[in-house]
Amino acid sequence: AGTSDYGENVNISPLDFPSVKKFVLANHINMVIVGPEEPLVKGIHDFFLADEALKKIPVIGPDAKGAQLEGSKDFSKQFMMKYGIPTAKYKTFTKETIAEAIEFLETLSPPYVLKADGLAAGKGVVIPKTINKAKKELEEMLGGRFGASSAKVVIEEFLKGIEVSFFILTDGVSYKILPEAKD
Repeated sequence: AGTSDYGENVNISPLDFPSVKKFVLANHINMVIVGPEEPLVKGIHDFFLADEALKKIPVIGPDAKGAQLEGSKDFSKQFMMKYGIPTAKYKTFTKETIAEAIEFLETLSPPYVLKADGLAAGKGVVIPKTINKAKKELEEMLGGRFGASSAKVVIEEFLKGIEVSFFILTDGVSYKILPEAKD
C-alpha cells in the first residue's frame, strides 16, 4: 500500500529470480532493494552476484548466509551465544524431542516464548501465559501449525522490556546506522 505513489507496482513474485532478472534488465534498474525476507533467505542477493548481467547492480539486503539471522531463530540464537551477544535463555526442539521440550518448559516461569524456527510471515511466535497452554501450543507448532517453519521450535525465557530492531547497511567495510524500529 502506498508504493504506487512512488513507482509502478509489477506483478512478479520476488521468489521468481529469472523473472526479476528479466524485469531489472529490461527496465534498466540500477539498484534493487529487497523488502521481503523470503527471497533473501532463498538467495536473491547471491543470484545477482553469480549472474554476469546482474552482478554490478547493487542489491540492498544480505546474501543467503547473512539472511539466516532472520531465516532461522535457532541459527540466530547460536550466533548470539557464539559472539557473546546478550539473549534470553533458550533451547531448540523438534517433534522427536518433544519430551525434552516439555521438561525445559517446566524449568521456565510464565509467560513462555515459543518461536517457529523458520520464516512464518510474522506469525510464528506465541507467548502463552500458562504451562498447559504452552504445552498445547508446542504440540500444535511441532505438528505443522506453521508448516516447515515450525519443524523446529525455539523455546526461550520471557524477557520483560522494550523490544527494538536496529538496521545497519554495510558493504563489509563501511557501515551506516539507520533509524531503529519498534513493533
